[in-house]
Amino acid sequence: MVTVNDVVAPMERYAPAWLAESWDHVGLQLGDNQQEVHKMMVTLDVRPETVAEAVDAGVDLIYAHHPALFHAVKTFDLSVPQNRMYATILQHGITVYAAHTNLDSTANGMNDWLCSQLGLTDIAVLIQPDASQKAQIKAEHRTGRYGLGRLGTLPQPLTAREFADYCKDHLNVPGLRLITPDHNRKISRVAVLGGSGAGFYQDALAQGADAYVTGDVGYHTAHDMVAAGLTVVDPGHHIEVISASYMRQLFEKWNQENGWHIAVIQSKINTEPFEFV
Repeated sequence: MVTVNDVVAPMERYAPAWLAESWDHVGLQLGDNQQEVHKMMVTLDVRPETVAEAVDAGVDLIYAHHPALFHAVKTFDLSVPQNRMYATILQHGITVYAAHTNLDSTANGMNDWLCSQLGLTDIAVLIQPDASQKAQIKAEHRTGRYGLGRLGTLPQPLTAREFADYCKDHLNVPGLRLITPDHNRKISRVAVLGGSGAGFYQDALAQGADAYVTGDVGYHTAHDMVAAGLTVVDPGHHIEVISASYMRQLFEKWNQENGWHIAVIQSKINTEPFEFV
């Protein structure tokens, strides 16, 4: 019998919980660690439509990048769609796990995958791990790049405007927001932080980045970025959807190595809430 504990153990070694930010909620979200697993689904988001997809597919385990639970539920009112989704998960015996900022910060994790999508080379860490994380990395004799965000070099320099088009093509988005003091400035060294990384733009500047790729940039922060002379490309939060494909490949690898003989599927639901019209 293969349990949830068995299936998630390799990911917990690959992207350990101690790498997660203090505000984050990773690991078990809902369900039972001892539940038997015959089929699992990987997804970026746990939304009512992805849960319905999992129910239809007979899934026992959902492994997501974005946690299903960020805040405590004080009143379990089933008229609230999110609460109704939790009830559906439990009703159908599905367990939900998440690897979020721990997967962002681990070596060969979310931000390395984004660098790969952008064809960046000469990769370095943007934001170094904190003291406790560094101690744990040393204690476990880990090698590789650990910390939030990455820095890399483009195959060839591009203007800010050309770089925006380059990101649009390589990140497979229908549109994005370009923030720049000069459309013709040359971009070579690029900082990348998937998700909502606007608060770290000064780290990108300090590390000598010509441009910064991140999502959810606010209006006033964008003004500050321009004033600081930084080019920023905001392709949205949903670019992290590439994590589903990479997670599926990892779980298929572990499935074979451990002889679990479980089915590993990837969600086909598009959870991007924004449209370009």
